[in-house]
Amino acid sequence: MNLFKRLFYLALISTMGQVMRAARYDRAANERNAIPSLKFLGHTLKWHRLDDGVMGGQSETVHSSSTDDSELHFSGQINTSGGGFCSIRSPIEGGLPAGTAAIRICYIGDGKTYKVLFSDGNKSAFGPSRRSPSWQCDLPTKKDADDTTTIRLDSLVPSLQGGPISTDVKINPTEVKEMGFMLSLKLSSGESNPVETFGSGIFPFSLKIRSIEALSADEL
Repeated sequence: MNLFKRLFYLALISTMGQVMRAARYDRAANERNAIPSLKFLGHTLKWHRLDDGVMGGQSETVHSSSTDDSELHFSGQINTSGGGFCSIRSPIEGGLPAGTAAIRICYIGDGKTYKVLFSDGNKSAFGPSRRSPSWQCDLPTKKDADDTTTIRLDSLVPSLQGGPISTDVKINPTEVKEMGFMLSLKLSSGESNPVETFGSGIFPFSLKIRSIEALSADEL
């Protein structure tokens, strides 16, 4: 077998493996097995994982909660072969209050740059039927350091199909029905997440979220 044919068959096998992994990915089961953690707006959030396996990747989240549900641990392993992201998502019952201007998050990171995500909860986030954007911002972390950040809703970057878009649509707090955290090879700007704040090949990650709070304009 010449080199061209060998490379062709290797590429074909790799593509078939990716397609089969995507077909086996059970998003509904992940949602059924959601983990309760963190009080927000009077309710305990319920977190499910959504990893690059939905597109045939091999990264995997292993998230957990403290015994009293007061701290969420988002951890796992990224595999950049055929993919490159892990995430956790939780519905926000009833959406954000109309007067919400910002979200304050307390966390302990590992030196990587994560993303915070907000959306209307549309399940077609990775499909062609997706019409409304998700809203994102980067979350830089320092290794093993307690940190707090306040994210203004009007500073969020609109995104469709995994990349930033230009749109006249403004985020409406009452339509925000889901939030999440992601570690991805892409930043919210669409630029590559540097190796120094992401990683390369196969590597672990760890982000502990200690609290999430909605703030009005008067509380900023």
